[in-house]
This record gives sequence, structure tokens and C-alpha cells, in this order.
Amino acid sequence: MNDVLYTLSIWVLPVVLAVTLHEAAHGWVAWKLGDPTAHARGRVTFNPLKHVDPFGTVVLPLLLYLSPAPFLFGYARPVPVNFRALRKPRRDMVLVALAGPGINLALALLAAILLRGLLVVGNERFEWVMLNLANAMTINVILAVFNMLPIPPPRRWPGRGRPAATSLGAAPGAARAIRAVYSHRSVAAPAMAGQQARPGS
Repeated sequence: MNDVLYTLSIWVLPVVLAVTLHEAAHGWVAWKLGDPTAHARGRVTFNPLKHVDPFGTVVLPLLLYLSPAPFLFGYARPVPVNFRALRKPRRDMVLVALAGPGINLALALLAAILLRGLLVVGNERFEWVMLNLANAMTINVILAVFNMLPIPPPRRWPGRGRPAATSLGAAPGAARAIRAVYSHRSVAAPAMAGQQARPGS
């Protein structure tokens, strides 16, 4: 049980930050480009509860983690975007779609820089922090890559079929169905290989 809690503790913070900032970035860019839909619905916020889907963000990943499944899968609530409200829809919808992956790449780069600094120090007291940073790199890179793939949203995805105020899931180049797919058999970056187990376990 302690090993499970420790593993969860080095994944929860990176996942929550990655998903929250990803969704908030979509809404913020859309707001600045003329569409107040996400802002009006309280989605331009750092509060993760505004972006969490109870089943897709919590229940599904937890069930997969506790099962023999070799991967984890989850998703957050899609950000509502009214493309007709954007000042230059053809250009702005691309910028809105790129905002999420962009912030994820920035977070991955920041985590890499901080991790590099802690590895140079080489103090074992920072192991938990380093594991969080390594996992942050993994999660943010995967989110960025999968959100750039042209994967359409599921048929019953919220907002599908409402072109005036659709979810970002319908945006070209933005795969909103996939939020995190990664192997929990090798959950750390190569630099942290061999350090996933809790000390003394």
C-alpha cells in the first residue's frame, strides 16, 4: 500500500498541473482572441476542479492503474470554444488549438531545467522532487504530442454537433479525446531510471 501511495504521490501533481494549465491555456487564448465562452464558464482558471472530469480524470486512470493494464488512459473536460466569436477564425482557431500543447512543452522544458539542476546537486533528499519533475517531463511531452494529432473526438463527446459553441475537440490538429497515455511499468524519464521504487522498499 505504501508503494502505491508513493507512486501516486509522484504522479498526481505533475498530471494535475499539466492538465489544468493545458485547459486554461486554451480558454485564455480564445478569450484574448475574442471568444469569452470559456472565461464566462469559469474555465480560464488554475483551479483544477474546473477542468476535471470525474470519470475520465479520476476513476478511469485509477481503475487502469489498479488493473493489470500496461498503460493508463484519461481525459479532462474539453474547453468550450465558439469559433465564430474569434476575430480571425481561420487563424485564431489554430492558435487556440496550439495553446495547450505549447504550454505543455514549456512546462516540460522547465521541468527538464530544474531536474538537471537537482541532478548536478545529487542530493538524495530531493529524490521525491526529482521524480515529480521527471514525470512532469513525460506527461507534458505526451500531452503535447497527442494533442497535435488529428484524432477526432468520440461521437458522444460534449459539444459535438454544435458548431456555434463547440468543444475544442472539433478543432483541427487538437486531439482532445486523449489526455494521457503512458506506461506505468516505466514511469520515469531515463535520467531517473532505477529510482521509481521508494527508498528501502
